[in-house]
Amino acid sequence: MSNKVAMVVGGGSGMGAAAARKLAQDGFQVAVLSSSGKGEALGRELGGLGLTGSNQSSEDLQKLVDQTMARWGRIDVLVNSAGHGPKGPVLELTDAQWHLGLDMYFLNVVRSVRLVAPIMVQQKAGAIVNISSAWVVEPSAMFPTSAVARAGLAAFTKLFADEHAAHNVRMNNVLPGWIDSLPAKEERRESVPMQRYGTSEEVAATIAFLASEGAAYITGQNIRVDGGLMRSV
Repeated sequence: MSNKVAMVVGGGSGMGAAAARKLAQDGFQVAVLSSSGKGEALGRELGGLGLTGSNQSSEDLQKLVDQTMARWGRIDVLVNSAGHGPKGPVLELTDAQWHLGLDMYFLNVVRSVRLVAPIMVQQKAGAIVNISSAWVVEPSAMFPTSAVARAGLAAFTKLFADEHAAHNVRMNNVLPGWIDSLPAKEERRESVPMQRYGTSEEVAATIAFLASEGAAYITGQNIRVDGGLMRSV
């Protein structure tokens, strides 16, 4: 596995960082991007590379791709994580807030995939995993810009799968519910059938599976990691 390479965008903390650690544990060489500087430190800690930059900057993403390819010559896995976008009553959100939500939750994936997918097609193999949200399937007023933009991401994922599955390049989304990287609130815990928050490591384990050969026949899917929170079939 030592010749396999994973690029984690938005990997400075929380689920993104847990994914980077899990992939490194599974034997991947890891490159990490985050805006906080934590991703740069984590990449180096894991024996790979790290870069401080934004997933809203095509230039920063290109720099990460260039450095990854210069060091290892391939990218086998791309993980896309995101921060927290604007919230508020749906009709009180401004155009600028909706645009920021689109930038953070949808275009963050489009930008990185534009750069990485051609490399994976040339390799005839690759797996892309996007950290989305359980509230895509049941939109909540708590997360309006996330729910709307990530519904678009779900559609984009299907379209990507249609075009790239024949090249053995896959894309899937993980849909976390209440995860321990969020503030703990009793009413939220009680709303989950499993009666607990999930852990970033549990999300990372799902990401690692979707990145693995064991998931070779899975593409275009939205995989819930929410303790049974969502009720829709």
